[in-house]
Amino acid sequence: MGSFIFVILLLIASGVFVWNSKKIRRNILLGKDVTFESTPQERLSNMIRVALGQSKMVNRPIAGILHIFVYAGFILINIEVLEIILDGITGSHRVFSFMGSFYNFLIAFFEVLALLVFISVVIFWLRRNVLKLKRFAHPDLKGFPSKDANFILIMEMILMTALMIANASDKILQTREVEHYVQAGIFPVSSLFIPLLQNYTTESLILLERTFWWIHIIGILIFLNYLPISKHLHIILAFPNTYFFDAKKPLGQFRILKEVSDVVIPNFDSSYTPANPETSEVHFGAKDVFDLTWKQLLEAYTCTECGRGTSVCPQNITGKKLSPRKIMMSVRDRLEEVGKNIDLNKGELKDDGKNLFSYISEEEIWACNTCNACAEECPVNINPLAIIMELRYNLILEQSKAPSSLNTMFSNVENNGAPWQFSNADRLKWAES
Repeated sequence: MGSFIFVILLLIASGVFVWNSKKIRRNILLGKDVTFESTPQERLSNMIRVALGQSKMVNRPIAGILHIFVYAGFILINIEVLEIILDGITGSHRVFSFMGSFYNFLIAFFEVLALLVFISVVIFWLRRNVLKLKRFAHPDLKGFPSKDANFILIMEMILMTALMIANASDKILQTREVEHYVQAGIFPVSSLFIPLLQNYTTESLILLERTFWWIHIIGILIFLNYLPISKHLHIILAFPNTYFFDAKKPLGQFRILKEVSDVVIPNFDSSYTPANPETSEVHFGAKDVFDLTWKQLLEAYTCTECGRGTSVCPQNITGKKLSPRKIMMSVRDRLEEVGKNIDLNKGELKDDGKNLFSYISEEEIWACNTCNACAEECPVNINPLAIIMELRYNLILEQSKAPSSLNTMFSNVENNGAPWQFSNADRLKWAES
């Protein structure tokens, strides 16, 4: 019966995860296509270095090292989770124990790693809620984002604690030579709990071991299906996002607007062939998520909300409204809203009267000084500046909205051929004297 219940839960959890993952994939692919200058080999190298190797995380050593512990725990402890799943399906116990001494080493290693994960997430929780580091106490994170981070940290504490108590109970049952409990594994951390449990009856220990075994695996299945609505989706998406990062395109290199070229160049070069047919509707920059590339939408889902980009943004530091983290969160929120619109209308998007400018104000867009600090700092190669520039293109070229200082410059360029308010004839007068 236990195996039957486990298989049903596993199938339901896996099905829900696949269903939600398909929605996220559909939402990302609402964006425009993008081309890459770098080769697949170069992109793979970047992914291995940045996502797998955590090379940019250690720019801040304390947070970086703690994150590596949690990251390594997530990757490696899943090997033990695989054993738990197989045990749950087959009704066996420690199905990998046939590996002998190597199995003992693995269990010991996983326990030490689980302890490091527990210590790390406790420190992360304290940094957010007791020390209240500025980048975690930022207005960006009010409401769900703050609760989301704390929920995940507490969930990880529960998962590691459940694993330790289950292992400690298991070890005592092994020493009592209880049937079904295979004598295998070395437990350097969970053994610390044994004095607290030693006097329990065998029946109580079996109940305790099974209870915390179920808490651990059900917690993992809950965690799996919480990912698609959480910033912790970066656990999965950091890998494709860093793979599709085009290192050959310099950060901050402004996109050549083909839409503008198609309109302007034919006036000077009759041989120029527009890329878009005349029948296609021309849009300048980005007004909504459909105008961004799928890579930029992938970045929105990948954002870890760590606040590193915002913490180094000179405009944010000096009190301006701009926060690179909030830009990415706003794009994701709008994309999620569009996805729900499509779901409610059976695959068809109905105009809801909203767009990206419903989430991102003009004040934020124009505050950016295009310094690239946020893009340089991001540990998973996200580039908020590229999105900000697309929004600026739309404001100027499609909505004719620009700050007065820019409008003055535009007029000067048109009339004088330079940004300054001097005629061509007076341009060299500064040198006379």
